[in-house]
Amino acid sequence: MTCELLRFNLLNTLRIFFLISLVSALLLSGCGSDNEQPPETGVGSNDTALSSCRDCHEFKLDKNHAVDCTSCHRGRTPAPGREKAHENLAVYPAHPDNMDLTCGKCHAEQVKNCRTSLHFTLKEEVNVVRMAFGGRELDSMVDIPVGEPVNSPIALVDDLLRRRCLRCHVYYRGDPYPATLHGTGCAACHLSYADGKLTNHQFIRPDSDEPCLHCHYGNYVGSDYHGRYEHDFHWDYRTPYRADGPSFRPYGVEFHQLSADIHQQKGLLCIDCHSGGELMGATSKRITCKSCHEPGKISAANLLRQKGRIFLLRKKDGVKVEVPLLEHPAHKRYKKEIHCMVCHAQWSFNDQGTDLLRQDMENYDPWGELTVQSCYEVEDELETNLYTDEEYPVPFMRDKITGTSRLGIWLKGYEQRRWKPLLLCRDGEMTYVCRPVLDLHLSYVNDQGEVIFDAVSPVDAPANGLLPYVPHTTGKAGAFYQLRINQVRQ
Repeated sequence: MTCELLRFNLLNTLRIFFLISLVSALLLSGCGSDNEQPPETGVGSNDTALSSCRDCHEFKLDKNHAVDCTSCHRGRTPAPGREKAHENLAVYPAHPDNMDLTCGKCHAEQVKNCRTSLHFTLKEEVNVVRMAFGGRELDSMVDIPVGEPVNSPIALVDDLLRRRCLRCHVYYRGDPYPATLHGTGCAACHLSYADGKLTNHQFIRPDSDEPCLHCHYGNYVGSDYHGRYEHDFHWDYRTPYRADGPSFRPYGVEFHQLSADIHQQKGLLCIDCHSGGELMGATSKRITCKSCHEPGKISAANLLRQKGRIFLLRKKDGVKVEVPLLEHPAHKRYKKEIHCMVCHAQWSFNDQGTDLLRQDMENYDPWGELTVQSCYEVEDELETNLYTDEEYPVPFMRDKITGTSRLGIWLKGYEQRRWKPLLLCRDGEMTYVCRPVLDLHLSYVNDQGEVIFDAVSPVDAPANGLLPYVPHTTGKAGAFYQLRINQVRQ
């Protein structure tokens, strides 16, 4: 065994020991902004007798969950001190590993449905990428094989998914940016977070889009609904300095403020169209434009008919918003060949050429202008090694499903990020707005500096990686809708 390998193994062991010690300390203390428990008041040492969790924690429960803390978090009270009170503590009782025994005691059917919902499995996102690179279809993100050793393109893809891409799901609390940290499991949607911390301990139906935006940011559906287009990573394309003060990156990267979707402008929340049944797997029926706007096809539950007019009742306040019906002749003429958003999308995401590099060696200098990565772990690794007196001995990154750290970090860059013009493509007989979802190029350099894979691309993907996409940037079609239709017909 070489001296270099011995040094690596020693540093690896020390770093893992440090991480384990840190996590253990946090779990035993039960405090801090990084868990779903309410903050401690500072009272209650291991020598102080505790009659209740409220001796240390200040919080307010909603009326439907006004139960003893130990009903969900376990532990025990009364107790002779904090350590005994935290024995067998469930720090994240709503986490998928715990929710059957906590949330499931009262909401068994909802918990059962959630486990197969797209929000839990993310199987559509996972399978689009895996199958494009020749992998097999999976039922859930938790079934993704651990990509070690990385000896094939699909193993590289699996490692990418587990450690870089899947940072927004109910098994993981999200990156610790001000607007992206969230709860796990049921708490991901039903507990309120702001500025990177839990704001209260009341389980409620979402009354704003903020719980959705904890995950649906960064040039994905949800972000566009609010008119936000993430800047490119390179500092030449960002606005790191502002006239009104320091840079503000609530979602990790600054964003352009474009036109918001007309539904958002009218005060509709995500849940006005996407029902709890759809989000939590109770129904496979999905909302479409026709569900509200096409006479004879209207089926959305929160619609009201009055004197030949259709109104939507906003869920947050019950206000009636009139729904325009499809009356223009173009709807009848093109409905079997042109998707609604081809004419009605105001703009769309156009992130062409996504390059991803797994790097196991310490070589940070080329990334000095790309330290903003929309991934907190990678940014911390780059900035610490480039711009501070400290350094990490070897590059490490966590598995976002298990929390296990492994060698190597995933770095990312784009060839270009633009929102005009709309990209259109055909899928069968229908024309859609498309985006280059599979315009991916994956590389891997090991800890010896050897290039194992260089710009591997999908083996089964449409030209330019374009896939149909429904941008949430709806507006009036305008006078030039025919030009878009003609663009595809040429």
